Amino acid sequence: MDDAVRAREAAREALSDIEPESLREVLDDRLVDASMTPGALALLSARALDPGADLDALAERAAGVQLIYEGLRLTRRLAHDEPWVGVREGDVRADLEILAADVLVSRGFYLLARTEAASRAVETVRSFGRDQTVRRSLPAADRPALDRNLEADVFELAVVAGATAVDDGREPPAALVDYASSLARGYDGDLPPAAAVLPDRAAERIAAFSGERSDDRVPSSPTDG
Repeated sequence: MDDAVRAREAAREALSDIEPESLREVLDDRLVDASMTPGALALLSARALDPGADLDALAERAAGVQLIYEGLRLTRRLAHDEPWVGVREGDVRADLEILAADVLVSRGFYLLARTEAASRAVETVRSFGRDQTVRRSLPAADRPALDRNLEADVFELAVVAGATAVDDGREPPAALVDYASSLARGYDGDLPPAAAVLPDRAAERIAAFSGERSDDRVPSSPTDG
């Protein structure tokens, strides 16, 4: 099973108990076609440092990263595009999307709460809130770059979640965190599938930045998702 598929299945499983069904459908819709790059990057980071890592056991970490991203991404869209414009009386879709954003972030926090990435997850959400507040006072031309901070912060969260799972809980070095941020900033708009964002030699780069590079520690690259 490739990283993107594993991350998607874990994320959907983490939401399988949400009620009512209408809310769960909104949540599931967010995951069906979403780029799984954040979750896949968490798994890739773990495998880069430990090719023998049990990725099924780490899938919840990947799901936590992915759900936080999906929740904040939805929040960003709702903040920029008034969800009630054009909504007819009795149409609850806009309300469900706002609730869905909260549920996604909350469930992501839950999955990461007992991991070494918990504090980074909190800072990711705080940083997003600060950026969105600052954004209101910026010229329109400067807003896209600020919005991209979300992807950069989430990619950093992903490598922390993955690396700490197999590296005795140690924080990854700054060079690796910066590398993750640079991957996110290489794209504008919606993230492409994981295979398009994460280069073929990403695992080797991650291992090298962590100071643990060796020829037999380079796993295969993640596939599309």
